[in-house]
Amino acid sequence: MSPDRPVGDRFRRFRDGLDAGGSGAAAGLAPASTRAPGRTRRRGGGRRGGEELTVPEAEFTSYYGRPILKAPVWKWDIAAYLFTGGLAAGSSLLAAGGQVTGRPALRRAGRVTALVAVTASAVFLVRDLGRPARFHHMLRVAKPTSPMSVGTWILSAFGPAAGIAAVAEGAAWLPERGPLGLARRLLPPVGHAAGLAAAATAPALATYTGVLLADTAVPSWHEAYPELPTVFAGSALASGAGVGLIAAPTAQAGPARRMAVAGAALELFGAHRVETRLGLLSEPYRTGRPGRLLRAGRALTAAGVAGALLGRRSRAVSALSGTALLAASVATRFGIFYGGVASAKDPKYTVVPQRERLDRRRAAGG
Repeated sequence: MSPDRPVGDRFRRFRDGLDAGGSGAAAGLAPASTRAPGRTRRRGGGRRGGEELTVPEAEFTSYYGRPILKAPVWKWDIAAYLFTGGLAAGSSLLAAGGQVTGRPALRRAGRVTALVAVTASAVFLVRDLGRPARFHHMLRVAKPTSPMSVGTWILSAFGPAAGIAAVAEGAAWLPERGPLGLARRLLPPVGHAAGLAAAATAPALATYTGVLLADTAVPSWHEAYPELPTVFAGSALASGAGVGLIAAPTAQAGPARRMAVAGAALELFGAHRVETRLGLLSEPYRTGRPGRLLRAGRALTAAGVAGALLGRRSRAVSALSGTALLAASVATRFGIFYGGVASAKDPKYTVVPQRERLDRRRAAGG
């Protein structure tokens, strides 16, 4: 194709090459030959004695040196946002469990961690948006079909509730008389209501980021839309359990241990599905940096749960188990994040699944 052809002509040939589902040679996506890798043919037609030639394996390249998809511009701060949002959600559920079962150490640790984590989430999000005003502008409309819009409203509902619940933990430090004495009496019941409100919002906070990633065109995120909310929900529960195991005495850590088992089961199941169900699109989650992070996450999750169950009477073992669960959540979130980024950068993760879908449609129509 001559480079001085009109741009519209080049685009039509690119589009036709993709729609045909054939070689994609017109689009510059693969060599002109459409033969399978390693297939041989004889030179000179079908006559005997012809020389056998081996067709080289297809190499996927981009169109005129440009990627097919624009890779996400998000950086490490969004991966950190995925973790802190899940930690805030899991910690608020832990606090609610401590509240309804009369375990003040769990309640206090969960409430304070939820506030710190949701504050960090807001910082990471504003850092990505560039200006704090952009977060405010997103609140001018509510768009149920947009995961980003829904997530903004979830954060706006969760943050104040988590903040009030955490502030209520300081009521015991206030004087008993005067105006502050009135605050000392009012804060505990208000904090209880706010803590339950935060816990009610927590499941949405824990999972909406998985829906947000799956709603993009990034191949390995988009195809994993059933699994990502499950992975993130399990990771949130496990990280909240980790906070309880670190901060609470072993006598009060029963709910945290149960949360650790439930969260680990969800996280390991979802991560296994992501790494095995997607065919070619599972490959970015098994190789390179994402593969190393997800393998580390599995190992740390298993170690954390084992320590939580076997070290029931040891505060040191419980604390180590909680640390392992928190580290596992970090590794899992970053592994999922970098796996999606890797799939957007390599054209084969876009082209091959597209061709397979076209082939299935032709087969169904034939």
